Amino acid sequence: MAEEEEVAVRTEKVKRIQRVFINLLDSYSSRNIGKFLSTSVVGASLEEITEEEEKHDEDKSAVPEASSANLKEGTFQIVGTLSTLETPCPNFAMETYYAISREDLLMHLLECDVIIYNITENPQQVEEAIWAVSALNEEISHFEKRKVFILVSTVMTWARSKPLDPGDSEIPFTEEDYRRRKHHPNFLDHINAEKLVLKLGKKVRKFATYVVAAGLQYGMEGGILHAFFKLAWSGEVPALPVFGDGTNVIPAIHVLDLAGVIQNVIDHVPKFHYLVAVDESVHTLEDFVKCISKSTGPGKIQKVPKENAFLTKDLTQEDIDHLLVNLRMETLIVKENFNIRWFAQAGFVENINSILKEYKQSRRLLPIKICILGPPAVGKSSIAEVLSKYYKLHHIKLKDVISEAIAKLEAIVTPKYVGEGGEEEGEEEEEAETVEDAQEFLDGIKESLEHNAEFVCSLDASDEFLKERVMNLPESIVAGTHYSQGQFLRALSSYRDRNTEDETVLNYFDELEIYPIHIDVGKLEDAQNRLAIKQLIKEIGEPRNYGLTDEEKAEEERRAAEERLAKEAMEEAERQHKEAAEMAEKIARWEEWSKRLEEVKREEKELLEAQSIPLRNYLMTHVMPTLMQGLNECCKIRPDDPVDFLAEYLFKNNPEMQ
Repeated sequence: MAEEEEVAVRTEKVKRIQRVFINLLDSYSSRNIGKFLSTSVVGASLEEITEEEEKHDEDKSAVPEASSANLKEGTFQIVGTLSTLETPCPNFAMETYYAISREDLLMHLLECDVIIYNITENPQQVEEAIWAVSALNEEISHFEKRKVFILVSTVMTWARSKPLDPGDSEIPFTEEDYRRRKHHPNFLDHINAEKLVLKLGKKVRKFATYVVAAGLQYGMEGGILHAFFKLAWSGEVPALPVFGDGTNVIPAIHVLDLAGVIQNVIDHVPKFHYLVAVDESVHTLEDFVKCISKSTGPGKIQKVPKENAFLTKDLTQEDIDHLLVNLRMETLIVKENFNIRWFAQAGFVENINSILKEYKQSRRLLPIKICILGPPAVGKSSIAEVLSKYYKLHHIKLKDVISEAIAKLEAIVTPKYVGEGGEEEGEEEEEAETVEDAQEFLDGIKESLEHNAEFVCSLDASDEFLKERVMNLPESIVAGTHYSQGQFLRALSSYRDRNTEDETVLNYFDELEIYPIHIDVGKLEDAQNRLAIKQLIKEIGEPRNYGLTDEEKAEEERRAAEERLAKEAMEEAERQHKEAAEMAEKIARWEEWSKRLEEVKREEKELLEAQSIPLRNYLMTHVMPTLMQGLNECCKIRPDDPVDFLAEYLFKNNPEMQ
């Protein structure tokens, strides 16, 4: 009774708001850890797991969606940094920071109860983690309450450890052996960070520091194994590559189980400061690749030189190091002291179905099936080819291909008669694995038929339109096809006879509540079917597959650059043409204005000349004679004031006054 009361007291103390900092919340590992903690109640791992919780649930891989606006009461509050400004803030995070100063970052760290630095994916974060734990250590005297610092490291700091028993290399390492660990040459900074974190947390009550050495992380978006999933999913190779002989043992853990270990560290604050986070499996590289190939790929593997790993674009140097490590590890402290609600305790291979399901959900790999129906010459093949490239789907022209494949699989899994001679028994034992694989593949096909989207596109046009389209086809295209006049007319007539109003394939889909998309190609008046394709893409939606390959991206960039240059050249030509037109218009207006101005001046001159004739006549008749006489007199007399003399003369000799 006293023990139960003690647990209740401890649980009550822990169940309060805890603010948790996690670096790079937009990375695979940190994002899933942060999302997991944001839906976990503080102190929940202190409670014993019931028998019902231990049972495997079919949907155990699903992580509850979390948002900062709607969190369960008592869950961890997540804040953290982002690697790029373009990354949207995760919906489970209360706050995120990008490219802030160390001084500001330290202030945010001091506001948190738990600081988690994940250095398993980005080696550049090792230096920041070292700075963070050192800076926090210098502020211990100002701590109001205890803070927990967790360094999420990697088992690669154990990669070159000498075997515990030289005569038995299968004895696994445990947390108790951490002082004997020897790091991989490329992970020197990681082990130095581990040592510093353990050193700063010794004998300091207000600052508890922990190192969690995680195995190869898988689950959700895939982690390092994403490269193999993607290669298998694309179907571009006949077999998945295994680098080297593939017998190397790789310690691994589901990323959400790693999050569960971290949750337990926060809740329990254990006395053990170095922990190993791995599942119970002993899988080799060949086991991982073969499992992926069988579950979602060609079903085969091919062993290639280790150097070929560097040719895989989706693998970094650190990824390759993880894939080539040969290390056996076992976690005792986690199993004996923590309450983990495991997602994949038995390992990757045993949980491949749930792992593959969550991988497809996380990557939104929900392939669609498109069935295009319609009369001959309506454009089914050309439209299907375009849609298959756009949605990255296989273009299957014959339905019998699927039927034949399913028939073969069903024939394999059908039990055979076992005779007395025992010969059939031996054959059955040899084929047991093949039958099991075929049954698993068949189940996968049937499950895919049930869960994936299916779109039915019904194309149609009038007989007159279809006949005219075929008649306009070049002879080179018609030759040797069913588009010859006789064959086409028979095929069209047969199609119309089979597809009456009461009995069509479309009725079948209607009964399945799959409602076809109807398009009248004849009304679009588009010989290339571009409008029909555009309408179908709008109805079906965005592709639900991997994005563009590097080659496709380069081609898209090249095409975009060409279109941009062509557009710029066209705009420049239009601008020059517009400027030339405006200049020509200005010159024309200037010439017209100048011409009109000269005309106005000429008219004004003529008008002035016409108006001046009477005045000139009057002056010549009545003024000029008297004026000339006055001037002559002025010249003779030469008065002191000629002007006054001339005025007086004109006044005295004015003809009108006389």
